Amino acid sequence: MGGFASYCHQNQLSGYLLRKFKNSDGWQRLWVVFTNFCLFFYKTHQDDHPLASLPLLGYSVSVPTVTDGIHKDYVFKLQFKSHVYFFRAESKYTFERWMEVIQRASTSPGRPPRFLQDCPCPSPGLEGEVREEE
Repeated sequence: MGGFASYCHQNQLSGYLLRKFKNSDGWQRLWVVFTNFCLFFYKTHQDDHPLASLPLLGYSVSVPTVTDGIHKDYVFKLQFKSHVYFFRAESKYTFERWMEVIQRASTSPGRPPRFLQDCPCPSPGLEGEVREEE
């Protein structure tokens, strides 16, 4: 994963998150790395190449509403226009850390430094990129 983790310590976070599948109750456990205003998704923490990535600029982070029908603890919702993703953290502490760094990234005042404007994302996002495995 070299190369991505060089920006600034307070703007980095990594750990396992569960991602909810769109049209089922299934959740997939992924190793997620946040850096350079992007989330990078790996099958395990030992993988070198991400399965997918998601630039966060423009996304809002919140907790699910009743109408989302998510009945789990420590879930946060990422939304940009019609793109909605749900992620579940493994503890209250990690949930709060993820919410904090994503909120900071998505509401960053002004634009990110020039070298960050084009997120070094190997894939266009999560739509269909991360295969459902139950």
